[in-house]
Amino acid sequence: MTLLLEISVVGERAGRYIGALTILERDPVLMQSCELTVVIPTYNERDNIAPLIQRLAHALKGIAWQAVFVDDNSPDGTADTIKAMAACDPRILCLKRVGRRGLAGAVLEGALASAAPFVGVIDADLQHDETVLPQMLASLKSGEADLAIGSRFLTSSGPEKGLTPFRKAGSRLANILARAVLKVEVSDPVSGFFMIRRGLIETVAPDLTNDGFKILFDIIASQRSPPRIREFPYVFAERQAGHSKMDERVIIEYLGLILTKLTGNLLPTRFLMFAMVGLGGVAVHMAVLYSGRAAGLHFIISQGVAAMTAMTTNFLVNNSVTYRDRRLRGMKLLTGYLRFCALCGVGLIANVAVANLVHEHTPLWWLAGAAGAASGAAWNYVSTSVAVW
Repeated sequence: MTLLLEISVVGERAGRYIGALTILERDPVLMQSCELTVVIPTYNERDNIAPLIQRLAHALKGIAWQAVFVDDNSPDGTADTIKAMAACDPRILCLKRVGRRGLAGAVLEGALASAAPFVGVIDADLQHDETVLPQMLASLKSGEADLAIGSRFLTSSGPEKGLTPFRKAGSRLANILARAVLKVEVSDPVSGFFMIRRGLIETVAPDLTNDGFKILFDIIASQRSPPRIREFPYVFAERQAGHSKMDERVIIEYLGLILTKLTGNLLPTRFLMFAMVGLGGVAVHMAVLYSGRAAGLHFIISQGVAAMTAMTTNFLVNNSVTYRDRRLRGMKLLTGYLRFCALCGVGLIANVAVANLVHEHTPLWWLAGAAGAASGAAWNYVSTSVAVW
């Protein structure tokens, strides 16, 4: 009886499968195998969606492609715009992420959702030249390259047209640092415009960070052996709508990623970002301690005020930068700060006690202050990363 039931279930499943194949046979569009997935991370890019889809359709004519938009729950209705167009075009797909932020994570999720052999990445801001995509695809299909990169630095004009002075300086610094770490020579290793064999992303996916913007650098640095790379020049255009997501926090995240790769992924990017913020907190601590001593305050009072000021500064900066994807706002910011202070109370006590002990044995106030700050740092990281964010 059990065997008959199993045969019946298998037969039912087979019938559904055959039925699905029959539907596909009637629809040649669905039967066409997708050759290229273009992953497009978005956040507040509503006005750029329709022009970008039109450009992709024109540039990729004759190629079996799909566009996977990965939207980080944009408040301007970007996802709704994408879904409205997806209802009329089966090549368009929208992955809406709630509670998760970051270009690197968006690109990774979009690539892993693809079944196409090749994955392209392009920004939604219309600054990348989509007409280069067919050339990139041809280089991968021919076996000439494993990774095709759109480079802003191979044209005679460079990226001057589409970048502000701040972004120009940041981009050049990012490239200098990246080339110092990578084992291959690439003119634009932090480009956001590239195409790659999907298998290369899947192989290193567990080693990639979800934070930050520089996913291409992470992919190259994480490969077991250097991939074959071909770069294609293009002119970086000016943004037509929306606003750039590049700011100081992106630079800090990138520096953390550089250090992570230099340590062989031993130290996670978030920890290194927390450490960098902590170094800034040490500077604040020492400045306040110096001011207190200059004002004639007792060392213990000066040390306590300095430690509290540095702790508050570190909380606000970490909330804005290190944990930007889990950022606390409104009342949660206040309650989070209170929890932070409560959990760091033990660290603060240890900070002042150790500093006072050291100060009793040496006249070097700065050494005593640094020793106190260091003693509380370990506890601060463990407690805040677990219980606050």
